[in-house]
Amino acid sequence: MDMDALMTREGMRTTTSEQRDTWVNDAVQIRQMAQIIQARIANTHVDGDNGQGPARRRAAKVSRRWRRAARLVEKAAAEIEAADAVYLREVLELPDRRAKDLERKADRKNRLGLATGAVHEQVTNSLTTSAATLAGPPPVGNPQVTPAQQPIQYTNPHAFPLGPTGHTVPVPNIGDLFNQEAM
Repeated sequence: MDMDALMTREGMRTTTSEQRDTWVNDAVQIRQMAQIIQARIANTHVDGDNGQGPARRRAAKVSRRWRRAARLVEKAAAEIEAADAVYLREVLELPDRRAKDLERKADRKNRLGLATGAVHEQVTNSLTTSAATLAGPPPVGNPQVTPAQQPIQYTNPHAFPLGPTGHTVPVPNIGDLFNQEAM
């Protein structure tokens, strides 16, 4: 089998079609053999059989395996057909799909780019106007000289509150804060 010929559209289609047809014909033959085998075993009497029941059960057990094999061969034929479809979609049509996607993205980007360019210009003008209005007139004097800042004042987070005389108020007793009955 020439692999280069197989990796073309016609080569893959021909190979999968031939294989599918072969397997479908095999499945038909297996089903026919299953029917023949079932009929023969059902009509064959084995010593110890009581009537036709045991022979029919034996025939069904044997032919069930043949029918299962036929189903599996039909499933394989369907899978080989699906393999051809996947090859077509995922290998042969992929470059065209990607090119169309890139073209669609570029068109969308161009459409949005025109709209966003105008919006961007309007926003820039609006922000410039707002900044000029909010900033007020330009400052007078030397912009490098900054006014003196007030010295930083530190506060003690652990200081007790001062009473009216300026002395610290003693911390109250817990019993004064809560009812004695609650304790």
